Amino acid sequence: MNRLGFLGGSDMRRIMNGQWGTLWEEKTGRVQPDDLSNVLPVQLGSFTEQFNLDWFAQEYETEIKDSQREFKLNWNGVPLKGQVDGMLNKHDTMADIIECKHTYEMNKMDSCLEMYMPQMQFYMWLAQAKGCYLSVIFGNRRWESAYVQINWDYIHKMQVHIKEFWRLVREDIAPFNDSDVPPVSIDKIKVDGLVRRDASSDNEFISRCHDYIEQEQSAKLFESAKADLKAMVGDDEREVYCDLLTIKRDKRGSLRVTVKENQ
Repeated sequence: MNRLGFLGGSDMRRIMNGQWGTLWEEKTGRVQPDDLSNVLPVQLGSFTEQFNLDWFAQEYETEIKDSQREFKLNWNGVPLKGQVDGMLNKHDTMADIIECKHTYEMNKMDSCLEMYMPQMQFYMWLAQAKGCYLSVIFGNRRWESAYVQINWDYIHKMQVHIKEFWRLVREDIAPFNDSDVPPVSIDKIKVDGLVRRDASSDNEFISRCHDYIEQEQSAKLFESAKADLKAMVGDDEREVYCDLLTIKRDKRGSLRVTVKENQ
């Protein structure tokens, strides 16, 4: 595909990650984009895309329309283009879109959300969608999906970078290596209706984290000792005791350990 003359969804990942140098060279025609026709993961994702859509429709008992629908937008002089894998056949004015991916088996949905968030928010903006389902096949044994809501705060920050990057392309000014783009948090973007929160500045939370970590090993040792003590009680014994504690068997056969008060 000729990617000169516009910015697309895959470009958004590179723009938001500060990978401006090589992208600028591609958009100004100085270098050719990487040839992906012989890259197995890329081609496998394309080959399994229709199956992914069919599986999604089956799991959600829904109908998918407008597969590979293309959206174009000229925003402030920046030509934008995006191709949506599918759209849900809903009756409201703002539909949901679907983005299909095929990744390696040990990958995690959280990692996929981080990687493809710029692309999904970009497509939602172009398609005027309210949300995007990320439908992912992991290897050949696992499928998951997550529902991502549109977030205009994130999109507005993306627009700032889009405008500046395209100015450099239009004026043929090379960015200084890769741009120092400040990371944009996705914590406040709702995924399956929920957000994340960074509690690094919450002193009470951090204090209890230290308590948890410091006591974790003690808790494991406690559970191990309790299991060993109960295993030492014979099937014909209703109580085993010493000066430190007692272990009693109730009428249901369960064993209870009680530390003596003087301890």
